[in-house]
Amino acid sequence: MTQVAESKVTEVIKTLNVLEGDLDSLTGKVVDMKKQLNVKTLSEIDTLLEKTREMATKEAEVIINAAKEKANSESAKIAQEGDSKLAEIESNTNANFDDMVKYVVSTILKA
Repeated sequence: MTQVAESKVTEVIKTLNVLEGDLDSLTGKVVDMKKQLNVKTLSEIDTLLEKTREMATKEAEVIINAAKEKANSESAKIAQEGDSKLAEIESNTNANFDDMVKYVVSTILKA
């Protein structure tokens, strides 16, 4: 009966050794899968970061272009107002030119 018990114990030990080998193999595979998952995650992060940058750049360009258009419009409006004021001043100068000359001449003659 001891022979049978030893045989069963040996068989259990062999089975445990096989299971231990399988467990080691699975542990190695899990480690490899973790590495692959980390690589994939970093790749996805890089891809999403690049897409986010592209979207932010496009949005910034839209905002900048809108600001440029508004500034150009305001600039044109200010230039138009300046031209209008200049024309008004020139008109006033031309209309009162004779009076200005008379004033200057009388001021010079009084001196």
